[in-house]
Amino acid sequence: QADLVKAVQESLQGLTDLEGLLIEKYRIPKAALGKTLSTFFDCPYIPYDARTLADPQLLNNLSHDYLRRHHWLPLKRQDDILDVLIDNPHDLDIGHDIQRSFPGLTIRYALGLRCDIERFLNATIGDTDSGSITDTLGELVNDAHQEQSLDIDSDSIDENDSAIVRLANQIIVEAYRHEASDIHIEPYSDRKETAIRFRVDGSCSTYMRIPALYRRALVSRIKIMSSLDISERRKPQDGKIRFKLNQDREIELRVATLPTAGNNEDIVMRLLTAKEPLPLDAMEFAPATLTTLLDIVEKPHGIILCVGPTGSGKTTTLHALLRHLNTDERKIWTAEDPIEITQEGLRQVQIHPKIGFTFAAAMRSFLRADPDIIMIGEMRDKETADVAIEASLTGHLVLSTLHTNGAVETVVRLLDLGCDSFNFADAMQAVLAQRLCKRICVNCKDTYHPTAQEYDKLVHGYGKHAWEALGVGYREDFQLYRGRGCEACNQTGLKGRVALHELLSGSEELRNLIQNRAKTAEMQSLAAKEGMITLVQDGILKVLAGLTTYE
Repeated sequence: QADLVKAVQESLQGLTDLEGLLIEKYRIPKAALGKTLSTFFDCPYIPYDARTLADPQLLNNLSHDYLRRHHWLPLKRQDDILDVLIDNPHDLDIGHDIQRSFPGLTIRYALGLRCDIERFLNATIGDTDSGSITDTLGELVNDAHQEQSLDIDSDSIDENDSAIVRLANQIIVEAYRHEASDIHIEPYSDRKETAIRFRVDGSCSTYMRIPALYRRALVSRIKIMSSLDISERRKPQDGKIRFKLNQDREIELRVATLPTAGNNEDIVMRLLTAKEPLPLDAMEFAPATLTTLLDIVEKPHGIILCVGPTGSGKTTTLHALLRHLNTDERKIWTAEDPIEITQEGLRQVQIHPKIGFTFAAAMRSFLRADPDIIMIGEMRDKETADVAIEASLTGHLVLSTLHTNGAVETVVRLLDLGCDSFNFADAMQAVLAQRLCKRICVNCKDTYHPTAQEYDKLVHGYGKHAWEALGVGYREDFQLYRGRGCEACNQTGLKGRVALHELLSGSEELRNLIQNRAKTAEMQSLAAKEGMITLVQDGILKVLAGLTTYE
C-alpha cells in the first residue's frame, strides 16, 4: 500500500504516468496489471500482438495526434458493432468523442495499457517502424480507397505494385523468423479476408489476414517469384523460390498452387532451409538403438530403410547416416527430389520425372558408376524397389525412405508392392521408423508429481511386462515434466521438436517370417521379443527423460 501511495504521488508530479511507473519502476508484469484493470473496468484486456491488425480504414477521419494524446483507437468493426481499445473505459468525455466520431454504431470497449495502445497506433499508422507488415497493409488499404473500385476481380492492383512485392517478401521473412515449416495462403470468395497460416512445430495457426482485394495480386506475385505461368489458374503448378534473406543467408521454398472453390488459387510454400547435415549424436537416439544402427550401417551390402510420414525428418536422418559413412575410401551416389541438404563427398543427382529420369533410371545409372553406397530419396513404386533390392544383392549398401507408419508395416508394404519375398528378406538389414513430436520449452520447464491416472496411462501405453523391466514405480518422488508457458514458446509450454525412433533389425527368424509372408502381428511380436523399442515406448522413455509430454 505504501509503495502504491508513493507511486501515485510520483505520477502526479507529471513526468511519467502511473501505469508506466508501475511497469518500469515497480516491475509489475504487464499481464497482471492488464488482468486487474480488466476486472475493475469489467471489459476484456487485449495485450499488444504484432498479428492483431487494427483496421486502418477506421482511422481515416481521426487525428493521429489526438489518438496518441487520449490513448484510444478503433480496432475493428463488425456490422454495427465497433471494438475500441482504450486505457480508461470510464472516461465519459472520450466516450462522447468516440460516439460523435462513429455515429449510429454500438461501441464495445476493450482495455489496453497505454504503452500497448501506442504500439498498436505505430503499427497501424506506420510512424516509427518503417518495415512492418502492418504498414504495408495500411498502404494497400489506402490505395484501395483511392481506387474506390470495390469490384474484387478488377485488376486495379497488380502483382508488381511495390506494396504487394514487399508484402510477399515480408510474409516469407516472418515465416522464417517464426521457424515455420510451411506457409499457407488461403483466399476465399465473397470479399472474405484471405488467411495466411504458418505451420510451426507441426501445428498450423493463422498468422494474419489480408483484405480480399489483394488475393489475386499476392498469388500472382508468388507465382512470378517461382517462375510459374500466371495466366494458368485452372490447374495445379509447382515451382521453387530461392529467397535471399540477407547478404549471406539464402533459403529455398517449394511452392505448390492449387485451384480452389470460388475461382481462387491457394498457395502452399514449404521452407527448405538448406542446412548442413546434422551429426547422429544430435538426433537423440536411445543409446542401444544408436549402437545397433551404427553396427548395421557398417555392413558392406543390404538395404536400410527410413520410414515415416511426410516431414518426419527421414531425409535428415539419412543424411546424418551418410555423414557418418562419408569417408575418402567410399564412393556415395544419391538420387533426390529435391536436393535439400548438400554435403561434400557425396555425388548428388536431381531427379526429373518429366523427362523420364526417375529414381529407377538413376539407380540403374548408379550401378554403372562404381558405387559403394547408394541413397535414393524415395521408393515410390515396384520398379524402384526391385532395382534397389537388386543393387543391395550385388554388393552395395542402399539407403532409402518410404512413406509408411511403422517399421513392421514397411516390410508388409513392400511385399504388397510385389517385391520378391526371398530377395527382400536377404537384402533387408534394418528399418528405422521415426516421428517428430513437440518438445517441452526449455525456458519454462517444470517438474510435477503426476496423478495415478497419468501414471496408469504411461504403463498402459508402454506395455505392462515391458514397464516392469524399467523398474519405475509410482512413488512419492516420481516426477514428470511440463512447460508453464512463457514468451519464448508463446504461452504454449512447447517449443521445438524431438525425434522418436523404432528400429527393426533383420534377424534369421525375421527373415524366415518375411519369406513366408507372415502377418504383421507375428512379425510385431517377434520384433518385441528381440527387444525392439516401439515408437510409443521410445516416446514414453522421452517423457520420463523430460523431453516431451505424453499428450
